[in-house]
Amino acid sequence: MSRKFFGTDGIRGRANRHPMTSEVALKVGMAAGKIFQNGNHAHRHRVVIGKDTRLSGYMLEAALMSGFTSVGMDVFLLGPMPTPAVAMLTRSLRADLGVMISASHNRYDDNGIKLFDSHGYKLSDEMEVQIETLIGSDSAGMLTEPHNIGRATRVESAQERYIEFAKRTLPRDLRLDGLRIVIDCANGAGYKVAPEALWELGAEVVKIGIEPDGSNINESCGSTSPESLIEKVLEVRADIGIALDGDADRVVIVDETGHIVDGDQLMAVIAESWQRQEKLTAGGIVATVMSNLGLERYLEGQGLSLVRTPVGDRYVVEHMRKHGFNVGGEQSGHIVLSDFITTGDGLVSALQILAVVVAENKPVSEVCKRFEPLPQILKNVRYSSGKPLDNKKVRQAIKDAKGQLGTAGRLVIRPSGTESLIRVMAEGDDEKLVAQVVSEVCDAVRSVAEVTV
Repeated sequence: MSRKFFGTDGIRGRANRHPMTSEVALKVGMAAGKIFQNGNHAHRHRVVIGKDTRLSGYMLEAALMSGFTSVGMDVFLLGPMPTPAVAMLTRSLRADLGVMISASHNRYDDNGIKLFDSHGYKLSDEMEVQIETLIGSDSAGMLTEPHNIGRATRVESAQERYIEFAKRTLPRDLRLDGLRIVIDCANGAGYKVAPEALWELGAEVVKIGIEPDGSNINESCGSTSPESLIEKVLEVRADIGIALDGDADRVVIVDETGHIVDGDQLMAVIAESWQRQEKLTAGGIVATVMSNLGLERYLEGQGLSLVRTPVGDRYVVEHMRKHGFNVGGEQSGHIVLSDFITTGDGLVSALQILAVVVAENKPVSEVCKRFEPLPQILKNVRYSSGKPLDNKKVRQAIKDAKGQLGTAGRLVIRPSGTESLIRVMAEGDDEKLVAQVVSEVCDAVRSVAEVTV
């Protein structure tokens, strides 16, 4: 069955336009609530709802709350909280289901709905299909009896609980005293908890991106726009800069020189540190096909493996769970440390980096420079119709490109999951050759982009 609402990361779209409307959110709450009660009325069923700072979050929160309570579920409202906090509190509060209202790093006028099961993991494709099926059914048949309507409660201690959780991921005696840290919260979900956690650990904290107004989330700030963070790090002579995205599930680091450190370098730092402490499981890490070949070679030199999955944190997490890995993530800074949390957590990942900085007593620029990335080029080709990757000419161009790169590089071709785009990425030792093969494949895709084969 094809899915009408759920995409690669929950339901997402332009706010107040289908499917991100109050009507759809109401039906999602009713359908998910009905399924997760599973006909069992022996005890009260609970759902946790968190959100980021988008204006449309108020609207969607109210609609979801109405949907869940109408089918007999009690609702715990967290207010603005990071996505990983929702996953953690779903487990902590023994809820049947967790919901995060966010469009992550997108503009404010988008929004989304992510669902977590009782263990804090994103729902399977099969479960999402069940919810979609019920969304299309008669709503009246899902309504509970008047005496069984759910209650809604605001969890006043949510922020403090998450801050304590994040701090406990570090050794008990580790402090950040003497470190000057600039934190950019993207005017998003982490704007209160992230600076507070760093301050409580002893750091001198300089805060930016902490004045959300409903429409400035991710606007020229956060992990996707680190220019302001770089400027502030250099201005105040900070030891490190930390940039979160809108829902605080990913992180980008800026060292004391203003250099950006991406997720590949961060995973290398954590993996090597955990290996020394005999904490790393499965002999390596899980990353996606987009992670740099330099990371793979570096890990091999450390006697560690890198397993690649398709793009998307859910695929990373699925492989980690199935094969026993406890470190995984994406180049974008979405890092999953399953010893602590079931999804990406920007603050917890940053704390693990800070732990290494403190332990090694070295500048961040030395700690976070584990390997020299290979030249990597990514280009997008937009098309209006058809399936360009099925065309013989395009397939031959891809085959030729791989042949030119040989063992000295990689070529990754993938269609976007949300737009009519073909993403062409290549990397290798020879930067000119990398640029050439990307250009040739893009040209081939453009030449047939409107052809249906």
